[in-house]
Amino acid sequence: MIEFVKQLANDQSRRLKGYERRVARINQLETDMKALSDDEMRTYTETLKARLLDGKNVDDIAEEGFALVREASVRVLGMRHYDVQLIGGFALLEGNISEMPTGEGKTLVAALPSYVKALEGKGVHVITVNDYLATRDAEQIGKIHDFLGLTVGLNVPDLEADEKRDAYRADITYGVGTEFGFDYLRDHLVSHPEERVQRPFHFAIVDEVDSILIDEAKTPLIIAQKDRSHIRLKQLAQRVIADFEETDYEVDLESKSVTLAESGILKIEDLFAIDNLFSAAHQVLYHYLVQALRANVLFELDVDYIVKDDKIQLIDLFTGRIMEGRSLSEGLHQALEAKEGVTITEENKTTAEITIQHYFRMYPLIGGMTGTAQTSRQEFLKTYNMDVVQVPTNRERQRIDHPDRVFMTIEQKYAAVTEKVDELHATGRPVLIGTTSIAQSEAISKHLKKKRIRHEVLNAKTVAQEADIIAEAGQFGKVTIATNMAGRGTDIMLDAKSKERGGLFVIGTERHESQRVDNQLRGRSGRQGDPGATQFFVSLEDEIVKRFATEKLERVGKKLKPNASGEVDAKEAGQVIEYAQTAVEGIGVSIRDYLFKLDDVLNEQRNIIYTIRNQAVNADAKAITQNVLGMMRLALENSIDMHVSDELVPEEWPVEQLKEDLRYLTMREPVWSHDIADTFELKDALKDWMEEMVQTTALRLEREDIVHFAKDALLRALDMKWTDHLTTMSGLKEGIGLRGYGQEDPGRQFGKEGFEIFEQTYVNIARDITMELCQLDRYFAEVAEEEV
Repeated sequence: MIEFVKQLANDQSRRLKGYERRVARINQLETDMKALSDDEMRTYTETLKARLLDGKNVDDIAEEGFALVREASVRVLGMRHYDVQLIGGFALLEGNISEMPTGEGKTLVAALPSYVKALEGKGVHVITVNDYLATRDAEQIGKIHDFLGLTVGLNVPDLEADEKRDAYRADITYGVGTEFGFDYLRDHLVSHPEERVQRPFHFAIVDEVDSILIDEAKTPLIIAQKDRSHIRLKQLAQRVIADFEETDYEVDLESKSVTLAESGILKIEDLFAIDNLFSAAHQVLYHYLVQALRANVLFELDVDYIVKDDKIQLIDLFTGRIMEGRSLSEGLHQALEAKEGVTITEENKTTAEITIQHYFRMYPLIGGMTGTAQTSRQEFLKTYNMDVVQVPTNRERQRIDHPDRVFMTIEQKYAAVTEKVDELHATGRPVLIGTTSIAQSEAISKHLKKKRIRHEVLNAKTVAQEADIIAEAGQFGKVTIATNMAGRGTDIMLDAKSKERGGLFVIGTERHESQRVDNQLRGRSGRQGDPGATQFFVSLEDEIVKRFATEKLERVGKKLKPNASGEVDAKEAGQVIEYAQTAVEGIGVSIRDYLFKLDDVLNEQRNIIYTIRNQAVNADAKAITQNVLGMMRLALENSIDMHVSDELVPEEWPVEQLKEDLRYLTMREPVWSHDIADTFELKDALKDWMEEMVQTTALRLEREDIVHFAKDALLRALDMKWTDHLTTMSGLKEGIGLRGYGQEDPGRQFGKEGFEIFEQTYVNIARDITMELCQLDRYFAEVAEEEV
């Protein structure tokens, strides 16, 4: 481990020295850049583009490009890039992560590589965590790019298709990562190429990269059809589960999963007068009962979701923000609606799906920015091939991080937090209190109100005021409560009086499930060398301890001796908290790795379907012809192979069933000699007949109108069967971890069964295509009759 740390430090040092040499050359160019007129700077952009066209690469022109952007920023925004910001820009340009603490100006850093890569004319995507930040950055940083002659686009939800196309045609496009992913999925549901909005992927810069590429990676992006079926059953399931006792189900707190216990199963079977809840006849009932159970046991109001305007709105547990436009699939969202008594919406049936990991891995190059990536370096390297570069701070950090204070109970912790806030507030020192849930922030707020301490509350219910509240949090006398400070994106500026009082004091009220989020909260204090301090107040009743360290607590708890206010020795009790956090981070990495492996299976299948689909949408006549003729052969061969087997003697062949299936597929009478008594001869005869039909279809596909017919048929079959396939694969994924395969790896088993399911899906697509193409016989017969 020591050797690894030394090697890491050496790698960082060598890399930074290389960047520093480049920064020195940029500084030498500064005088020349200052001498240019505004028009000459725009002309310089065209010169750099021309050099790229002449064979130079981006690295060859990067130093001049960075120098040009720095000077443009001074003229347009009045802000000059620090040398360390140039270092951060080079790290991004190489496809790495620039780790820069809060307040070091990551937004301005992104202007450097985005400009240089945009000169290639292939588009650059700058990804932020919400629409507000995307709009702000596009307007602010976009002024630099506009000044230098580049175009800037903004990609946010609810734009018209033409507006989205314009946004993607821009040299640099700002937006939220999920919206880019949804656009990719929507582009694979269109029927004509001009309906697409995206261009081929080129380069992306992801702000708050750990939040977007790791924390959000467990939830796939899904586009779904609406289905209003089973609404009464969902309401009935809620009434049944609402009467359950804790002994009727079993909860695994670590994995946040719940299953029916024997008593719960018996209750349901008695209530519905059925013998076996798990029989195929009761599959739908079982599904909705389990979803109702999950909604009631695993999801907590004002922690996992809020109710607003008669709707369930999901909360991102890492940022505390509402996840706009996101809903739970497979009826779970509707189960939450039934639980809270709001209007039950239409259920989502997945038509397109992709994970964050697989979406962003499609970019040839991707860079990221955050204040906290080093603890997840191995995961970034493994999943995205991105290394972490720790960029030096512009000014030395003055923040003091105090040791944790640990209490026996949550109420004792809240009392201590209130006392500390009261003490700090009396001096006018600004305080920021970070909580892990809305419920927690509201509990702290009640305590402060009792003390008559004026404060602001920032959580998913107040997102509209987010930027204003945060911007004011460093002012003299301000007390702010915020749910999960990850990636807020707005700097907390101190006034003179606040600096005199020691700067912003950040209080954490519970350790998060990731050390990165703890560090993000700490990072709100002490920006750009400002004074500041941080401290966490935790309890042994905190959720993270209950879920991940109950056994550890039992061993250590007996040794702890609380004082009168319930506080215990932080060193001994801290081991429990540290153990819990290490455990949950390990579980998080394992879950993401497991889900990534599972989705690798689906990703390969998606690539096959999307390749065929894209060829059809592009009206590629040659590819369409090859695909549909290949599918026709597959469907007919599959039918023959299913019915004609070497394992049966000729007298046992299900000839009539074979004829019936071929008749169904081809709409014509299959003919062969009845005296064939050998499997191979029969198969050869059938395949000759089959090939004759394929060749007839091939001749017809030489006509343009028939190719268009085949294209439409292909798209219909692909979309319908792919939707069914996603539903089947979702069910397989849900159950694969619970099934006992002895020492069998669930991921491997998922791959094996997933491949078999996909094979059948592909055959089903082929059968649909074959039936559609064989209907052409009628068309040509009718045309022939008319000609006669």
